[in-house]
Amino acid sequence: MTVDITKIKDVITPEVFNAYMQQYSQENSILIQSGVAVADPRVEAMITAGGKLVNMPFWNDLGGDDEVLSDSAELGTGKITAGKDVAAVLYRGRGWSVNELAAVFSGDDPMRAILDRIGAYWMRQEQKVLLSVLKGLFASGAPLASSHTLDITGAKKKAITAETVLDAKQLLGDAADKLKMIAMHSAVYTKLQKDDLIEFIKPSEGGEAIPTYLGYVVLRDDSVAPAGDVYTTYLLGSGAFGRNTGTPKELTTFETDRQAAAGNDRIFTRRALVMHPYGIKWTDTSVEGATPSNEELATAGNWEKVYEDKNIPIVAIKHKLVNPDTV
Repeated sequence: MTVDITKIKDVITPEVFNAYMQQYSQENSILIQSGVAVADPRVEAMITAGGKLVNMPFWNDLGGDDEVLSDSAELGTGKITAGKDVAAVLYRGRGWSVNELAAVFSGDDPMRAILDRIGAYWMRQEQKVLLSVLKGLFASGAPLASSHTLDITGAKKKAITAETVLDAKQLLGDAADKLKMIAMHSAVYTKLQKDDLIEFIKPSEGGEAIPTYLGYVVLRDDSVAPAGDVYTTYLLGSGAFGRNTGTPKELTTFETDRQAAAGNDRIFTRRALVMHPYGIKWTDTSVEGATPSNEELATAGNWEKVYEDKNIPIVAIKHKLVNPDTV
């Protein structure tokens, strides 16, 4: 007698599940909703084609002064030059295992619970990637360490305030309107709540209200951890990052297996992802494995500035949580 058993692999289509995870990120990621991370068709195509790096050539702006017209001299000519931005493709994966006794004893379906949470899991990982990149851009000797940093830790008033944020955005001059998000540690967020400076807006599609500060969408994450008592809060611009996923032909993005002797059912997911700050080239200088880790993304020597400063809407504020006279 033949016994048919319906397993996870029989009801989950990898392509459909990948589309679900992508849709989940689009609808729920505050990075995408705020416009900080934008899709780039060039990146998606290159990820799908395979490889470790994505090359993104660009034209530099025109330079030189205009000339006074003359009836006896020709106009001179300038030229346009090209540059190249480079992004790293991040190949990441994660597996989960459930013992069948867990389902027996709980009276529930832990495997279904895992499937329902995978989209949210990967969204959190993307956020960790972004914060690791930011760390690398502002580390000692990094491309943005001097030009895009406001450090008030040596000032008389060391705690972050509305005035501090306005001073920081001025680092971009007349390009400051590109800044849309502020990323901070939860302790900084709580400090600003006490100052009664956090406001909330309701998304047009419904859902949870989004916290804002001075009009900037707030991203709270304790991964933005302080170094001792020094916190770093980031202002991020619209379109500052390119974010894309792709599915290289040989990458198995979703699969399952069964360890019969142990009674374990396992799920594995793999992704090819780019989260790249436009204008700061990935140099791939110190990467041990086939693809960068979060620690390597946070390494200053792996980044090189290729855009003009005003075209990089990413600013860091280094500050304390309280002022010395309030301690």
